[in-house]
Amino acid sequence: MNLSDQLSLTAIDNLSKTAYVFNGEETNYQTLEGQVTKFASSLKDLGYKKGDHIALIVGNTPHFIIGMYGAMRLGLTVIPINPIYTADEIAYIINNGDVKGVITLDVLMEKFEKMEKLIPNVEHYIVGETSPAYDVNQSSLSEKAFSFAKLVQAGSLELDRPTLYDHDTAVILYTSGTTGKPKGAMLTHKNLYSNASDVAEYLQIGANDRVIAALPMFHVFCLTVALNAPLVNGATVLIVPKFSPDAVFEITKDFNATVFAGVPTMYNYLLQYPNKEMKDFSSIRLCISGGASMPVALLEKFEEQFNVRVSEGYGLSEASPVTCFNPLNRSRKAGSIGTSILNVENKVVDELGNEVSPNEVGELIVKGPNVMKGYYKMPEETTASIKDDWLYTGDMARKDEDGYFYIVDRKKDLVLVGGYNVYPREVEEVLYSHNSISEVAVIGVPDPNLGEVVIAFVVATDDSVTEEELMKLSKDKLAKYKVPKEIRFLDELPKNTTGKILRRSLKDQLASQQ
Repeated sequence: MNLSDQLSLTAIDNLSKTAYVFNGEETNYQTLEGQVTKFASSLKDLGYKKGDHIALIVGNTPHFIIGMYGAMRLGLTVIPINPIYTADEIAYIINNGDVKGVITLDVLMEKFEKMEKLIPNVEHYIVGETSPAYDVNQSSLSEKAFSFAKLVQAGSLELDRPTLYDHDTAVILYTSGTTGKPKGAMLTHKNLYSNASDVAEYLQIGANDRVIAALPMFHVFCLTVALNAPLVNGATVLIVPKFSPDAVFEITKDFNATVFAGVPTMYNYLLQYPNKEMKDFSSIRLCISGGASMPVALLEKFEEQFNVRVSEGYGLSEASPVTCFNPLNRSRKAGSIGTSILNVENKVVDELGNEVSPNEVGELIVKGPNVMKGYYKMPEETTASIKDDWLYTGDMARKDEDGYFYIVDRKKDLVLVGGYNVYPREVEEVLYSHNSISEVAVIGVPDPNLGEVVIAFVVATDDSVTEEELMKLSKDKLAKYKVPKEIRFLDELPKNTTGKILRRSLKDQLASQQ
């Protein structure tokens, strides 16, 4: 089974059921199924065939759903890309990914007009109109440009579908590339379908659920948890074009949303939102957190404020992405990423690959039908990451006696102070426990005597908070070598488009000041 065929089956049983909501307008499964087939038909008429690569650069819009499912229905490999990437970043992915066509929006066409020479192999630009005034014929790329809406309208409902095999590459997700050029994780039809269906079952997402898609759809967290998993079981996807507390609370109220998925930063913004009349999550039965470790203090405050359970999980692009979630039928352990989901095995190992004892820290490795087939055109990196079918995540973790896993930190973020291991999250949790601290990031910086020392960056909600006060808190709660050498106050911390705090940017800022 694959996502495209499953959508067809879901549509048969839910023809009039709302599949997605965008800008207040509801689209049912029968209409979505027709849009997907007709778009695939038009792609075929343009000369696309199974195995071709097509980039999807559209943000949170119906174009993403129709574009991805339509391309997959024809057997194409879809490469989602962050729309706010620079021209050089987009060009690298398009060229490295052997992209034949680009699905984008009218508001982004000026960018592609300027970078045409950087991506000479792109044959078509399929442009989704956000304004009725836009005309693809007025673009300097008009010979290659086609209207998304007109392709859907002109397509046929009669489509000779190619056979899709489990091992065929459905999507290539390019990782953030914090340590070099981005790597393209090849996810197969089996990878995506298995993870979507297993997540839907594990989190009990059914036809009566209305799931908020406020995370970026191009990111694997949203792609699986807030898009594919709901569509697999006939739920409704509530599309939020761009995250804001206003938008989330409004769509929750208007459509009685039942599930919200977000990263910790989003929960912090929702918690800090000043308009008390709008802060209503009473229809929400489940909140899902991922993308980064959620501070325990934030989790507990959010649950108390909104009277809703927050289930923290874990995943990575290379695993489609979910490997762990706090189970709904057992206790939720604050600070834990939960237990292994259905059909997925997680293990904590030492440097030799041997499983460690309970509560001992080691590297988290993953095995299951969700693990990627490899990195695109990078066999050496693939071999280094996948050993005996186990994916080595690069995350340091531990497992308790009940089988619950805890992410200690990224292996690359480990700070070595005088030979002692300091995991940034442990220090961050202490600082987060202060009532006036809303954001924290801890990094290690070179030190001539100790090798590295700890520096903390914080965002305070109260101007009266001092470094001395936070230092005292740290000294009371942490061993001496873990205490920050310095605590710096910022108005906000640097984040990527999913709201994940970027420690690398903080390191770069410090380096430039020295």
